[in-house]
Amino acid sequence: MHSRVHSFRTPEGVTLGVEHFGDAAAPLMLLAGGTTMLSWPDALCESLARGGRHVVRYDLRDSGASTTVDPEAPAYTLRDLAADAAALARGLADRPAHLAGIGVGGMVAQVAALEHPDAFSALTLAGTRPVAPGPVDNDLPDHDKAAMKRRFALPTPDWSDRAAVAEFAAARAEILGDDPAAARATAERVFDRTPGTEPPVQMANQMGLVFSKLDCKPRWRERLPEFAIPALVVHGRHNRFFPVGNGEALAREIPGARLLVLEQAATAIPDAAADEVAAAMLAL
Repeated sequence: MHSRVHSFRTPEGVTLGVEHFGDAAAPLMLLAGGTTMLSWPDALCESLARGGRHVVRYDLRDSGASTTVDPEAPAYTLRDLAADAAALARGLADRPAHLAGIGVGGMVAQVAALEHPDAFSALTLAGTRPVAPGPVDNDLPDHDKAAMKRRFALPTPDWSDRAAVAEFAAARAEILGDDPAAARATAERVFDRTPGTEPPVQMANQMGLVFSKLDCKPRWRERLPEFAIPALVVHGRHNRFFPVGNGEALAREIPGARLLVLEQAATAIPDAAADEVAAAMLAL
């Protein structure tokens, strides 16, 4: 399916890299990357577009084609990223958008929908949790300890070496339970669309570590019952980074939310599940 890529400039002067699928006149479905837009698989975007949606996936700041300033010391907050999502939604459509976020993009989506309720008509949260990076609430499962031990034992690649970065991504995916070949291919695409080969910029794009440096306060979990829009929570049964209990908590605490557990998935949404996830999103 043909897609269109361009930049969008927010009223605050931030440039966001965006990619469009489907008819621009159709209802807007905005996909917040986690952190790059390629966190959302092509197969899922195309399935949503076939279902009659104008699908836009975009890069968060300091990733992909969006504004990159200093990925080692970001001067913006989680609320700024949420405001970016609302500005993009309002700039692309004259009616509220269906907002979806995956991973850390799911945190952006939760805050965006809470802080800018007029901009969004529905919410999908994939593979995420209701609290910020850092210590987790006592009732939520934390990262799988064995997987994290293996993950942090991986040798750090030369972030300017495309092949080394791709192999690192494949090894990381295997540890997390995802498809290494798919992760390798995505890492190569992320590398190729990153503005430059400077190690901090490449690492920021591949790892999403910028997010861990952001000011994510105040908490928003206690506000989840405020949601009055349809919501879908999608979570891989074998997600070792954000175990499935996090998705279950989101679905319990967001009024009327539907929980879709992908029994064969881990952190990423596999292409084999694209049509199932698309159908659930389109049903909101």
